[in-house]
Amino acid sequence: MSNKSKMVHAAILAISLVLMTQPVQAQSWQELSPQEQKLLGKMKDRWDQMPAERQQRVLRGAKRWQEMTPEQRRLAKQRLKRWQEMTPEQRAGVRERFQRFRELPPEERERIRQRWAEFQSMPPERRQELRDKWQSMSPEQRQQFRERRMNQMSPEQRQRLRNYQSGGGGGRGR
Repeated sequence: MSNKSKMVHAAILAISLVLMTQPVQAQSWQELSPQEQKLLGKMKDRWDQMPAERQQRVLRGAKRWQEMTPEQRRLAKQRLKRWQEMTPEQRAGVRERFQRFRELPPEERERIRQRWAEFQSMPPERRQELRDKWQSMSPEQRQQFRERRMNQMSPEQRQRLRNYQSGGGGGRGR
């Protein structure tokens, strides 16, 4: 790499670092576009008091909302309603499981996503059947089921699952 090229890369890096360390500036309600104001209308009275980082998160969410299909919006509303109906303890459990999921190796996350997609593609009656069956199992039966599933896994998959469970994640009965 030539000296000139190195200097350009160094300059780009320096500018990037400066921009990344700049605090996010809050926007007043008047600075929002008419479309943003319409979409965020319910927040008008408290917008100017929001921290800048929160404003940015809300704006990113509003942008994602605008890009969603009607079906995606319907599902998002359903999820939000379910979230709002959870107790603080249930929400904390969901956050914890999500964080543990994010810490899994990418191939394990993909395997879980595939299994979830398989489950979701089943007819609703079959999914409910499986949920009911799981709920009716005793803790011992659930453990036996898990052990049978473990025996079907490769040694690497078993080790990853053990590592995951040792992080406080396994065996919650869900």
